[in-house]
Amino acid sequence: MVPMGPRVAAQSAGASPEIDNRDEARPPPQVGQPAASQRLHARRATNGQRGAAESSSADSRGHTLRISEWLYRSREASLLWLVVRLWLGYQWANAGYQKIWGSEHSAFWFGGGAAVKGFATAAVLGSASGNGGASYGWWAAFLHNFVVSNASWIAKLLSAGELLIGVALVLGLFTGAAAFAGLLLNLTYMFSGSAGVNPMYALLSVLLVLAWRNAGWIGLDRLVLQNAWTPHRFDGLFGRVAHRRTGVVPAVQP
Repeated sequence: MVPMGPRVAAQSAGASPEIDNRDEARPPPQVGQPAASQRLHARRATNGQRGAAESSSADSRGHTLRISEWLYRSREASLLWLVVRLWLGYQWANAGYQKIWGSEHSAFWFGGGAAVKGFATAAVLGSASGNGGASYGWWAAFLHNFVVSNASWIAKLLSAGELLIGVALVLGLFTGAAAFAGLLLNLTYMFSGSAGVNPMYALLSVLLVLAWRNAGWIGLDRLVLQNAWTPHRFDGLFGRVAHRRTGVVPAVQP
Protein backbone atom coordinates (compact mmCIF):
# COMPACT_ATOMS: atom_id res chain seq x y z
CA MET A 1 0.00 0.00 0.00
CA VAL A 2 1.43 3.39 -1.03
CA PRO A 3 1.81 5.85 1.89
CA MET A 4 -0.15 9.08 1.20
CA GLY A 5 1.09 11.24 4.08
CA PRO A 6 -0.85 12.84 6.95
CA ARG A 7 -3.14 14.99 4.74
CA VAL A 8 -4.46 12.10 2.66
CA ALA A 9 -4.92 10.00 5.76
CA ALA A 10 -7.00 12.76 7.37
CA GLN A 11 -9.17 13.03 4.28
CA SER A 12 -9.77 9.28 4.20
CA ALA A 13 -10.90 9.46 7.83
CA GLY A 14 -13.65 11.92 6.91
CA ALA A 15 -11.85 15.15 7.69
CA SER A 16 -12.79 18.23 5.76
CA PRO A 17 -10.59 18.75 2.64
CA GLU A 18 -10.08 22.37 3.56
CA ILE A 19 -6.81 23.81 2.19
CA ASP A 20 -4.52 25.78 4.48
CA ASN A 21 -2.96 28.78 2.73
CA ARG A 22 -0.26 29.44 5.30
CA ASP A 23 2.84 28.29 3.46
CA GLU A 24 5.22 28.93 6.31
CA ALA A 25 3.48 26.29 8.49
CA ARG A 26 3.59 23.67 5.73
CA PRO A 27 6.61 21.30 5.66
CA PRO A 28 8.47 20.82 2.40
CA PRO A 29 7.42 17.87 0.24
CA GLN A 30 9.04 14.55 1.06
CA VAL A 31 10.90 12.44 -1.43
CA GLY A 32 8.35 9.67 -1.20
CA GLN A 33 5.28 11.86 -1.79
CA PRO A 34 3.26 11.30 -4.96
CA ALA A 35 3.61 13.69 -7.91
CA ALA A 36 0.13 15.18 -7.36
CA SER A 37 0.98 16.17 -3.78
CA GLN A 38 4.25 17.74 -4.90
CA ARG A 39 2.47 19.78 -7.58
CA LEU A 40 -0.05 21.02 -5.00
CA HIS A 41 2.77 22.15 -2.72
CA ALA A 42 4.54 23.97 -5.57
CA ARG A 43 1.32 25.71 -6.59
CA ARG A 44 0.71 26.95 -3.06
CA ALA A 45 4.25 28.32 -2.85
CA THR A 46 3.81 30.14 -6.17
CA ASN A 47 0.53 31.69 -5.00
CA GLY A 48 2.21 32.88 -1.83
CA GLN A 49 5.01 34.58 -3.78
CA ARG A 50 2.51 36.22 -6.15
CA GLY A 51 0.52 37.55 -3.21
CA ALA A 52 3.64 39.06 -1.64
CA ALA A 53 4.56 40.74 -4.93
CA GLU A 54 1.07 42.21 -5.32
CA SER A 55 1.17 43.50 -1.75
CA SER A 56 4.52 45.18 -2.38
CA SER A 57 3.19 46.74 -5.58
CA ALA A 58 0.12 48.05 -3.76
CA ASP A 59 2.33 49.62 -1.11
CA SER A 60 4.47 51.34 -3.74
CA ARG A 61 1.39 52.95 -5.30
CA GLY A 62 0.74 54.77 -2.06
CA HIS A 63 4.14 56.41 -2.04
CA THR A 64 4.40 60.06 -2.94
CA LEU A 65 5.68 61.07 -6.37
CA ARG A 66 9.40 61.34 -6.83
CA ILE A 67 10.47 64.93 -7.40
CA SER A 68 12.56 63.97 -10.44
CA GLU A 69 9.56 62.41 -12.19
CA TRP A 70 7.46 65.48 -11.50
CA LEU A 71 10.13 67.91 -12.72
CA TYR A 72 11.06 66.05 -15.88
CA ARG A 73 7.73 64.55 -17.00
CA SER A 74 4.68 66.44 -15.69
CA ARG A 75 2.92 69.25 -17.51
CA GLU A 76 2.69 71.34 -14.38
CA ALA A 77 6.49 71.39 -14.16
CA SER A 78 6.74 72.54 -17.79
CA LEU A 79 5.28 75.87 -16.62
CA LEU A 80 8.08 76.14 -14.06
CA TRP A 81 10.69 75.41 -16.74
CA LEU A 82 9.08 78.06 -18.95
CA VAL A 83 9.73 80.69 -16.27
CA VAL A 84 13.35 79.52 -15.88
CA ARG A 85 13.85 79.54 -19.65
CA LEU A 86 12.43 83.02 -20.13
CA TRP A 87 14.45 84.54 -17.30
CA LEU A 88 17.76 82.93 -18.24
CA GLY A 89 17.14 83.51 -21.95
CA TYR A 90 16.51 87.21 -21.39
CA GLN A 91 19.75 87.55 -19.41
CA TRP A 92 21.79 85.96 -22.20
CA ALA A 93 20.02 87.84 -24.98
CA ASN A 94 20.49 91.17 -23.21
CA ALA A 95 24.18 90.46 -22.61
CA GLY A 96 24.70 89.73 -26.31
CA TYR A 97 22.67 92.74 -27.38
CA GLN A 98 24.73 95.08 -25.23
CA LYS A 99 27.95 93.73 -26.78
CA ILE A 100 26.71 94.22 -30.37
CA TRP A 101 24.46 97.31 -30.32
CA GLY A 102 24.38 98.51 -26.72
CA SER A 103 26.69 100.18 -24.27
CA GLU A 104 29.48 97.60 -24.65
CA HIS A 105 29.64 97.48 -28.45
CA SER A 106 32.80 99.62 -28.65
CA ALA A 107 34.71 97.11 -26.49
CA PHE A 108 33.45 93.95 -28.17
CA TRP A 109 31.92 94.07 -31.64
CA PHE A 110 33.54 97.27 -32.94
CA GLY A 111 36.55 97.61 -30.63
CA GLY A 112 38.77 94.87 -31.94
CA GLY A 113 37.98 92.71 -28.93
CA ALA A 114 39.55 95.08 -26.42
CA ALA A 115 37.36 93.81 -23.59
CA VAL A 116 38.18 90.16 -24.32
CA LYS A 117 41.90 90.92 -24.53
CA GLY A 118 41.83 92.86 -21.26
CA PHE A 119 39.81 90.13 -19.52
CA ALA A 120 42.21 87.38 -20.63
CA THR A 121 45.29 89.42 -19.74
CA ALA A 122 43.99 90.15 -16.24
CA ALA A 123 43.24 86.44 -15.72
CA VAL A 124 46.79 85.51 -16.74
CA LEU A 125 48.40 88.14 -14.50
CA GLY A 126 46.21 87.15 -11.57
CA SER A 127 47.18 83.50 -12.00
CA ALA A 128 50.88 84.39 -12.09
CA SER A 129 50.71 86.52 -8.96
CA GLY A 130 48.40 84.21 -7.05
CA ASN A 131 45.77 86.93 -6.64
CA GLY A 132 42.79 85.40 -8.42
CA GLY A 133 42.64 85.06 -12.18
CA ALA A 134 42.88 81.69 -13.88
CA SER A 135 42.98 78.90 -11.34
CA TYR A 136 44.90 76.45 -13.52
CA GLY A 137 48.23 76.93 -15.27
CA TRP A 138 47.09 75.17 -18.45
CA TRP A 139 44.10 77.50 -18.68
CA ALA A 140 46.28 80.56 -18.12
CA ALA A 141 48.55 79.33 -20.93
CA PHE A 142 45.54 78.92 -23.23
CA LEU A 143 44.37 82.46 -22.49
CA HIS A 144 47.83 83.89 -23.07
CA ASN A 145 48.75 81.96 -26.21
CA PHE A 146 45.39 81.82 -27.97
CA VAL A 147 42.73 84.16 -26.62
CA VAL A 148 44.85 87.31 -26.33
CA SER A 149 46.17 87.02 -29.88
CA ASN A 150 42.71 86.24 -31.35
CA ALA A 151 40.65 88.61 -29.23
CA SER A 152 39.04 90.40 -32.20
CA TRP A 153 37.09 87.51 -33.73
CA ILE A 154 36.58 85.81 -30.36
CA ALA A 155 34.79 88.93 -29.13
CA LYS A 156 32.39 88.82 -32.09
CA LEU A 157 31.82 85.09 -31.68
CA LEU A 158 31.17 85.61 -27.98
CA SER A 159 28.71 88.44 -28.58
CA ALA A 160 26.73 86.57 -31.24
CA GLY A 161 26.81 83.38 -29.18
CA GLU A 162 25.31 85.02 -26.12
CA LEU A 163 22.56 86.59 -28.21
CA LEU A 164 21.70 83.32 -29.96
CA ILE A 165 21.67 81.38 -26.70
CA GLY A 166 19.23 83.86 -25.21
CA VAL A 167 16.91 83.84 -28.23
CA ALA A 168 16.90 80.02 -28.37
CA LEU A 169 16.03 79.73 -24.68
CA VAL A 170 13.23 82.29 -24.92
CA LEU A 171 11.70 80.52 -27.93
CA GLY A 172 12.25 77.05 -26.51
CA LEU A 173 14.20 76.03 -29.62
CA PHE A 174 16.84 73.31 -29.07
CA THR A 175 16.57 74.05 -25.38
CA GLY A 176 19.07 71.42 -24.25
CA ALA A 177 21.74 72.49 -26.76
CA ALA A 178 21.28 76.20 -25.97
CA ALA A 179 21.50 75.59 -22.22
CA PHE A 180 24.63 73.46 -22.71
CA ALA A 181 26.28 76.21 -24.79
CA GLY A 182 25.50 78.72 -22.05
CA LEU A 183 26.97 76.35 -19.48
CA LEU A 184 30.22 76.19 -21.45
CA LEU A 185 30.46 79.98 -21.49
CA ASN A 186 29.81 80.12 -17.74
CA LEU A 187 32.58 77.59 -17.14
CA THR A 188 34.92 79.60 -19.36
CA TYR A 189 34.32 82.75 -17.32
CA MET A 190 34.65 80.91 -14.00
CA PHE A 191 37.89 79.18 -15.08
CA SER A 192 39.22 82.66 -15.80
CA GLY A 193 38.48 83.85 -12.28
CA SER A 194 35.14 85.61 -12.79
CA ALA A 195 32.27 84.57 -10.54
CA GLY A 196 29.48 87.15 -10.50
CA VAL A 197 26.27 85.66 -11.91
CA ASN A 198 28.01 82.72 -13.57
CA PRO A 199 27.43 80.12 -10.82
CA MET A 200 23.68 80.83 -10.84
CA TYR A 201 23.49 80.74 -14.63
CA ALA A 202 25.49 77.49 -14.67
CA LEU A 203 23.19 75.81 -12.14
CA LEU A 204 20.06 76.74 -14.09
CA SER A 205 21.68 75.60 -17.32
CA VAL A 206 22.47 72.19 -15.86
CA LEU A 207 18.83 71.78 -14.78
CA LEU A 208 17.59 72.81 -18.23
CA VAL A 209 19.92 70.31 -19.89
CA LEU A 210 18.58 67.51 -17.69
CA ALA A 211 14.94 68.50 -18.26
CA TRP A 212 15.25 69.57 -21.91
CA ARG A 213 12.19 67.61 -23.10
CA ASN A 214 9.88 69.03 -20.48
CA ALA A 215 11.59 72.43 -20.52
CA GLY A 216 10.88 72.83 -24.24
CA TRP A 217 7.32 71.50 -24.08
CA ILE A 218 5.91 75.04 -24.14
CA GLY A 219 8.09 76.21 -27.01
CA LEU A 220 9.27 75.44 -30.51
CA ASP A 221 10.90 72.18 -29.46
CA ARG A 222 7.43 70.66 -29.36
CA LEU A 223 7.10 71.30 -33.11
CA VAL A 224 10.67 70.90 -34.31
CA LEU A 225 11.57 67.74 -32.39
CA GLN A 226 8.36 65.78 -32.90
CA ASN A 227 10.09 62.54 -33.92
CA ALA A 228 12.41 62.61 -30.90
CA TRP A 229 9.75 63.79 -28.50
CA THR A 230 8.70 61.76 -25.48
CA PRO A 231 5.20 62.93 -24.50
CA HIS A 232 3.98 63.12 -20.95
CA ARG A 233 3.10 59.61 -19.86
CA PHE A 234 0.06 60.61 -17.86
CA ASP A 235 -2.27 63.54 -17.80
CA GLY A 236 -0.25 65.75 -15.50
CA LEU A 237 0.32 65.42 -11.78
CA PHE A 238 -3.26 64.49 -10.89
CA GLY A 239 -3.33 61.65 -13.42
CA ARG A 240 -0.17 60.26 -11.85
CA VAL A 241 -1.69 60.36 -8.37
CA ALA A 242 -4.76 58.52 -9.65
CA HIS A 243 -2.57 55.89 -11.25
CA ARG A 244 -0.53 55.39 -8.10
CA ARG A 245 -3.63 54.94 -5.96
CA THR A 246 -5.83 52.87 -8.22
CA GLY A 247 -3.39 51.15 -10.56
CA VAL A 248 -5.38 52.35 -13.61
CA VAL A 249 -3.19 53.94 -16.27
CA PRO A 250 -4.89 56.96 -17.94
CA ALA A 251 -4.64 57.38 -21.67
CA VAL A 252 -1.38 58.89 -22.94
CA GLN A 253 -1.77 62.50 -23.98
CA PRO A 254 0.27 63.63 -27.04
